[in-house]
Amino acid sequence: MGKDIEVGGEFIAKDYHDPPPAPLIDAEELTQWSLYRAIIAEFIATLLFLYITVLTVIGYKSQTDTTKNSDGCGGVGILGIAWAFGGMIFVLVYCTAGTSGGHINPAVTFGLFLARKVSLVRAILYMVAQCSGAICGCGLVKAFQKSYYTNYGGGANELATGFSKGTGLGAEIIGTFVLVYTVFSATDPKRNARDSHVPVLAPLPIGFAVFMVHLATIPITGTGINPARSFGAAVIYNKDKAWDDHWIFWVGPFIGAAIAALYHQYVLRAAAVKALGSFRSSSNI
Repeated sequence: MGKDIEVGGEFIAKDYHDPPPAPLIDAEELTQWSLYRAIIAEFIATLLFLYITVLTVIGYKSQTDTTKNSDGCGGVGILGIAWAFGGMIFVLVYCTAGTSGGHINPAVTFGLFLARKVSLVRAILYMVAQCSGAICGCGLVKAFQKSYYTNYGGGANELATGFSKGTGLGAEIIGTFVLVYTVFSATDPKRNARDSHVPVLAPLPIGFAVFMVHLATIPITGTGINPARSFGAAVIYNKDKAWDDHWIFWVGPFIGAAIAALYHQYVLRAAAVKALGSFRSSSNI
């Protein structure tokens, strides 16, 4: 059922072969409509993601604004915000997985690129589409509710008072690691071949990972783990506070994604060991 068996220091595949790695640069891909369809899907999905989630954040802050005699304990709370982010990822990954893979996050795209799941061309175009969609999603929120958007921070990620830059960076690295590791595990074709009797709806664990990470890190950074989400909100809100520590929301997620990719591919999937076994086998011929 798709397991690798070690015989005499060599790995012999049984009923399963890894799909070939994506080429680094695939010029022919630029001539295919499927690429542009996937880019549009990433753009729309990220737009919807930012529109719904930023509205949720702003709504919560307005409902708990004590200066306007609101109930300080009212609103959806951190739990509701976490559900909004996790729930939207579940819905959007489910809707777009068959078209673009349902990345909706440059960190996820970067991790999959490092694992040779997507080409460099596709990865760059996805990231551009995701960031553009995030800007447009936040722009829609500001267009519909300008006063609320400006007064309540525009949903921009900021390092909370009392936390150091190192703490914020660490939170983003670990949070993104959890997300990207879940993405690799939920979409692993070998796992699907081996455990075909166990139905796994990939968007569900991915959305739940986003939910759990938000619960843990909202009090620290507001939870980025998605550079497009942080970038779009910062561009439209465009206040100094949103830009002061913005680098954290790019560096942290990319480091976390890289660690998750290396861990899954070279530790859990033993890619390095398999490559060494293949090298030894070819050298003995």
